[in-house]
Amino acid sequence: MTQQIIEEPEIERPRARLRQGLRRFDVFFLLLCSLVGLDTIGALAASGPEAFAWLLVFSVVFFVPYGLIVSELSSTFPLEGGQYTWVRMAFGRGVASVAQFVYWLSNPVWVGGALAVVALATFQTFIHPLPGAWTYVFGLAFVWAGVLAVSVSLKAGRWVPIAGAVARIVLLGFFFVSTVIYGVIHGIQPLTASDFSPSYLGFLALAPLIVFTFVGFEVSSAAAEEMEAPQRTIPLGVMRSGLAAFLMVAAPVVAILVVLPRDQVSHLSGFLDAAKLVFTIYGGHVGPDGTVELTGAGEVIGVVCAAGVIIALFTSGVSWAIGESRAQATACSDGSGPAWLGQISERFGTPVRINVLAGILATVVMIAALNFTSGDIGKYFSVGLNLAISMTMVAYLVMFPALMVLDRKYPDANRPFRIPGGTVGRYLCSAAATLVVIFTLIQLLYPGAGLGLFGSPGTPDDALPAGFAGDRLDYELGQLIPMALFIATGIAFYLIGQRELRRERNAVLALDDPLG
Repeated sequence: MTQQIIEEPEIERPRARLRQGLRRFDVFFLLLCSLVGLDTIGALAASGPEAFAWLLVFSVVFFVPYGLIVSELSSTFPLEGGQYTWVRMAFGRGVASVAQFVYWLSNPVWVGGALAVVALATFQTFIHPLPGAWTYVFGLAFVWAGVLAVSVSLKAGRWVPIAGAVARIVLLGFFFVSTVIYGVIHGIQPLTASDFSPSYLGFLALAPLIVFTFVGFEVSSAAAEEMEAPQRTIPLGVMRSGLAAFLMVAAPVVAILVVLPRDQVSHLSGFLDAAKLVFTIYGGHVGPDGTVELTGAGEVIGVVCAAGVIIALFTSGVSWAIGESRAQATACSDGSGPAWLGQISERFGTPVRINVLAGILATVVMIAALNFTSGDIGKYFSVGLNLAISMTMVAYLVMFPALMVLDRKYPDANRPFRIPGGTVGRYLCSAAATLVVIFTLIQLLYPGAGLGLFGSPGTPDDALPAGFAGDRLDYELGQLIPMALFIATGIAFYLIGQRELRRERNAVLALDDPLG
């Protein structure tokens, strides 16, 4: 019934080349890789016990509604392209085309401007320094190994998210146990209920970070026609991966807060900072200035942990690309972009052309990150990461409201999974998720918006990322100009696709009426 609901374009989609390669547990591992980002754990813990309180709040007002929305849409409309298809059905090709293009483009920006940079810094800090041209060799290998993993057949490529999920489970499990041992040796920290009280300042600071921690549910939906029984597989995958992801983030954060001294926790900037501190139980010490040095077994474990983080970074990019590239290929073959980009490889059954284009763009971004930042990679990283998150939020601005539009347009569609509460439940989920996304997007594009209200101390400029103190104009230009260019390019893609679609329609009409 669902297939008949969609208004098919006149051009033929290359669906015949798609091959089923995802099973139930593959979807679980794919979503786990998409959802669990290791580096947010240290940053969350550094915000203090309040971070855990806001983690619980956003789980209720965003994470759960988000998962329910994706589960219902995926089971009701289990079509290749996922969120592009849903938005196209709700708001038309124009809106869906631009939102999808920005959504897809966020991956090469993220991979080249954030993941590759962090992986390189991690390798050089914990494993081995890379002089000169070797930094580019590492970056190119990181980017193009990802392109290869996404371009091979899904039966082969699915092992990358599986490896990433296993690496996360082992790494976070070992870290949690080590943190408990650290607490047994050094004692636990005195915490009271008031320490966990949420505040307005904490809300402003933590909202984008926590929302970024909780995105990725829709990734598997883009490959709905490449899996067994998507109406059941995707909702089950969302529920299982959502619960696992929450526990894998929340448990280490709580362990850090309960075990590590506050003066040390406040200086954490990422997962590896927290891991280094905890791994001193195996060999190492903390200097008077707070500097952590690992020795002996601690140093070896630190190197293994760093390798695990690099694997996690790599598989995060691959997992997102598996979904985003398929959605973009669907859009292009549907008249929302150049049709030749939407072709599916006969050999692999994957959108190789889209993947190669993403690899080229990620390479350009990576080279720019290493060359045009005056040596301040950390400053560039914050801009690149925030831009990538903002681009994802733009897509969510139309994906979440699409739930209610599709509910009205197709009230009789078969819904194997239904959001509890019927229409009221759908409205609440859609409204809650959309409002959170709007607020997050505002904070990313204009950090500190709202500071000074309700008697809160400080000014909006206090919330600027590190390296941009007193330099809001540069930050805003680094966000707004690329975003405007990306949206304009998305519109151009749509116009190109529409022109090709008209040509196809005219060709069909000419064949039907050869004398006309």
